[in-house]
Amino acid sequence: MQVVVDWDGTVTEVDGLHLVLLEFGDIGIYGRAEAGLGRDLTLHEVIALEFASVCAPLEDVVHWVRENVSVRKGFAAFARARRPLVVSSGFRELIEPVLEREGVTLEIRANEVDARSDGWRALFRETEPCPVCGEPCKRADVAGLDGFVYAGDGISDRCVALAASRVFARDGLADYLAEQGVTFERFEDFYEVEAALGGADVPPTRSRGLNT
Repeated sequence: MQVVVDWDGTVTEVDGLHLVLLEFGDIGIYGRAEAGLGRDLTLHEVIALEFASVCAPLEDVVHWVRENVSVRKGFAAFARARRPLVVSSGFRELIEPVLEREGVTLEIRANEVDARSDGWRALFRETEPCPVCGEPCKRADVAGLDGFVYAGDGISDRCVALAASRVFARDGLADYLAEQGVTFERFEDFYEVEAALGGADVPPTRSRGLNT
C-alpha cells in the first residue's frame, strides 16, 4: 500500500516553514497570520501573507535550511524502503535540498515559490476547493490511490487523513482525530512507523500508542 507523508513537522522534527519565517520573515506578520488561521484566513492566505515578508535570496534560505532543518530519526531508511509520496503545503525548493542532504530522492507534490527580493510569492499547486473541506487541500494529491497510509501532524493534514486507510498522527492532527473519534496511531519517529507497518523492530526505548 502506498505510504504518503506530510513534510513540515512530520518528516522534519520542527516545522521548517516556521523556522524559515522566524529567521527571515516578519515576526509580527507571522503572529497575526497564525492567529487568523481557520478564523479569518485560509491556509493559503496565511502562507501567502507570511512569506511575502521574506525577502532573502533563495540560495541563502536554502543554505540555512540544509544546515538547520532536521528530519526525524529513521526517516532516511524508511524513505528508501517505503518510497513514500511527499505531499506538502510548503515549498518544493525548501524540501528537495533536505532530501538531497539525506541522500534520498522521492516524488514530491508541493507548492513552489517565486523568491522575489520585494517579498516571496507562493505559487500554489492546487487552487480548486475540495468538495469535502471546501478549501484547496491535499486530498487532490491522493486522488486515484486505491488505499494509502498517511502520516501527518497539522491542520493541512486533516482532510486527507480522513481519506486514508491507516493514519499515523502527532501533535495537532492527533488531537483533531481523537476529537473526531477517528482511529490513528501516534508516532515519534519513523522507526515506530516502520515497525508498525511490519518492518524493523522499534528500538527498545520506543513504544507506540493506538487511539480509537
